[in-house]
Amino acid sequence: MLFNSIEFAFFLPVVFFLCWFTTAGHPQKQNILLLIASYFFYGWWDWRFLSLIFITSLIDYFVGIGLSWSDDSRKRKLLLTTSIIINLGFLGFFKYFNFFAESFSEAFTLLGKSIDPKPLNIILPIGISFYTFQSLSYSIDVYKRKYNATNNFIAFFTFVSFFPQLVAGPIERATSLLPQILNKRKFEYEKGVDGMRQILWGLFKKIVIADNAAIYVNDIFNYHSEYSGSTLLLGAIFFAFQIYCDFSGYSDIAIGTSRLFGINLMRNFAFPYFSRDIAEFWRRWRISLSSWFRDYVYIPLGGNEGVLSKKIRNVFAIFLVSAFWHGANWTFIAWGLLNATYFLPLMLLNKNRDNTNVVAEGRLLPTFKEILQMGFTFYLTVIAWILFRADSVQEAFFILKKIFSKSIFLYPEVHPKLMAIFLVILIITEWLQRDKQHAMQMSNKNLPRFVRWGTYYLLLSTIILFGGAQHEFIYFQF
Repeated sequence: MLFNSIEFAFFLPVVFFLCWFTTAGHPQKQNILLLIASYFFYGWWDWRFLSLIFITSLIDYFVGIGLSWSDDSRKRKLLLTTSIIINLGFLGFFKYFNFFAESFSEAFTLLGKSIDPKPLNIILPIGISFYTFQSLSYSIDVYKRKYNATNNFIAFFTFVSFFPQLVAGPIERATSLLPQILNKRKFEYEKGVDGMRQILWGLFKKIVIADNAAIYVNDIFNYHSEYSGSTLLLGAIFFAFQIYCDFSGYSDIAIGTSRLFGINLMRNFAFPYFSRDIAEFWRRWRISLSSWFRDYVYIPLGGNEGVLSKKIRNVFAIFLVSAFWHGANWTFIAWGLLNATYFLPLMLLNKNRDNTNVVAEGRLLPTFKEILQMGFTFYLTVIAWILFRADSVQEAFFILKKIFSKSIFLYPEVHPKLMAIFLVILIITEWLQRDKQHAMQMSNKNLPRFVRWGTYYLLLSTIILFGGAQHEFIYFQF
């Protein structure tokens, strides 16, 4: 079920009504309702994959209990290893089996031998990368005694399958989400209103910007050989905004929807295209996944400590793991290597924590230096996004070669004037709200009613009048 679908427009009010008018004040009853709603929401795509999320939840539930009961280090390691193998085993089979089979075949071909493995017709379960990591983090945290395992079967299953963030995050930790599920919740009007504002902005970003940008991006990348370097660069810029508005739009809707049920999810995007260096960009982009890899991969490897060779190894390891998480394609590996190369000089010069505050804090306009920093960082990310979006590494290099040719000075063959207007609205709005949690965060005390409601109606009208053709969210494929 898509957030930007008619089905969800009926589904959400029904679940909201049942939650607050039939089960209010009873956390266990509310959790049963949310669990049923979450399984219905996920099963809307393909009910057969409900078995996977059920098995994942069941295994990590009993692993958690086993870890809490045992002080024997060997038994605890065995339990954690079981959780890791089964979770990553499911993920690896559904997501990477054909990739490894094809790569294995190509390796033998290079050695002069020919084998022909038969690829399996495997359908990637939506959201498997997200709920797998969320459930796995629970087992790891219980093993490290950062969190006490819960005996509440319903609450844990709700934690793994909570429908707003089930298929594309944010990836929550048990330490944050489970207590909210276990404890009594009450509806708070101000939080509910703020949640609705965030949902509205998320729909605007997804339906108006991402879906309209997709039309130009798909055309330019699909027929890249026919376009000039300037048009290809324009397509790459549009993709940068498409993937941002698509994914952050989903996150806004997910976070806003959760607030309607009295649950706060972590922030997932913090206006990343206003970053002044690549390190800041990755602190502001896809925060829940980046922090997951930091805590469960980068820091256990040694992080930014130790000899120089280990520091470099850890940087490349974290970016390669993140890249491979996105999918089984060499383009993602190349994208990860390029971002690691971007990040490495900042780490080596100990400048990766230079920009931790809000850009132009306390000022309306940035300085000339900040403009240059943001422009250069955005340029680097756009170049990297070409590798991410291209169907192959060869295609990506062909596009880059054209962009760095004389044809970059030609007038683009595509003239998306309306799209440019939408992007200006996006950039101005988010710039003015860059110190807030989201772009539609408003104060009822500081803004008159007609301004607030005028904004709501303007956004809603724009969504209805200028919404592009309905597309699934990009990160569903990951």
